[in-house]
Amino acid sequence: MLFFSYFKDLVGREVTVELKNDLAIRGTLHSVDQYLNIKLENTKVVDQDKYPHMLSVRNCFIRGSVVRYVQLPPDGVDVELLHDATRREARGG
Repeated sequence: MLFFSYFKDLVGREVTVELKNDLAIRGTLHSVDQYLNIKLENTKVVDQDKYPHMLSVRNCFIRGSVVRYVQLPPDGVDVELLHDATRREARGG
C-alpha cells in the first residue's frame, strides 16, 4: 500500500513509465489503483523513431504487471516521508 498511496499523491503530475518491453511513455498521471495499474493522459513516446505506431496515442491504460520503472518528477519525491512510511510498514503498523 505504500506505493499506491504515494502514487495517488502524484496524480496530475508528469511521469515517465518504462514498460518491460522497453517502451517508455511520458504523460500526465490521471489515476492509479491498488494493483498499480496506471492511466496516463497527454502521452508521448520517449523514443518516437523506434515506436512510430504509438505517435497517435494520447491516453493509455497500463497494466501494473508490465511496468518496469516509473520515473518521478524530481520535486515530487519527499524522501523523509518515504523513509517514515517505509519504517512504519516494516514494523507492521
